[in-house]
Order: sequence, then C-alpha cells, then structure tokens
Amino acid sequence: MTNFELAENPNTPQEILSSLATDEDCVVRWRVAQNPNTPQEILSSLATDEDFYVRLGVARNLNTPQETLSILATDEDCDVRWVVAQNPNTPQESLSILATDEDCDVRRGVARNLNTPQETLSILATDEDCDVRWVVARNLNTPQEALSILAT
Repeated sequence: MTNFELAENPNTPQEILSSLATDEDCVVRWRVAQNPNTPQEILSSLATDEDFYVRLGVARNLNTPQETLSILATDEDCDVRWVVAQNPNTPQESLSILATDEDCDVRRGVARNLNTPQETLSILATDEDCDVRWVVARNLNTPQEALSILAT
C-alpha cells in the first residue's frame, strides 16, 4: 500500500497514522486528518499545519476534540472556519462567536448546525445576508420568535 492509501484507510493502525501525520506530502497529512481512526492528539497537532487543506480535514473530522475545534474557529482561512461551523461537535461558545464572522458562508454554516444555541439562531434570523436567514428558517431548532421575525 502507498502512504496515500494507508492514510485514508480507517483500518490503518494509529501508530502508522501518527507517523504519516508528519509526512512531507500535504496530501498524505490531509488524508490522515480526515481519517476517523487518527488519534485526537494527532488531530490537535495537525490543526496547526501550514497547509489549509490539512486544517480543513481536521475541522471536518468528527473525532476532533472540542478544544481543537475552538482553536480552528479562529483560523485565518474562512473555509476552515466554515467547516468548523458545520461540525456537530463544535462547542456552542465557538458557534456563537462564528455567528459574527465577516464571511457569510461561515455564518450560514453556523445557521445550519443543529447544535447552534437558539439565542444565536435568533440573532442570525436578522442577518444582513438573505441566504443566512433562509438557512436559519430551515434549522429545526430555530425558536418560534425567530421564525416570526423571518416571516415578516
């Protein structure tokens, strides 16, 4: 098997994934970051990778620790923040902060997340971007008061 295949195989032992996490090829590290079997401490380490695709993989991984997702919520790249906003394990405090992001795609990701606090959804119901408001309307956890605002 190649390093690419090993890095993406969910049956690859954690010791091998840990070794592949330092591979010079960013595509290998990206695949390690997305692998559901990658240890949490390796995901935390990959969250600071210079390659934003690697950080995207960490943000997308459902096993990424909440502390790491909170760090990635402040990433310089809006695509990383967008993926963090959609991760169901992102802490509510981070979702509330991401709801004020300058990038409307990030705010849309927060509006889509079923774990976004109702108070945050209520704030997003008045967002300047109509697509953000549309996603808020589709979120099953949006409170009635926010839906009333959206109806007007």
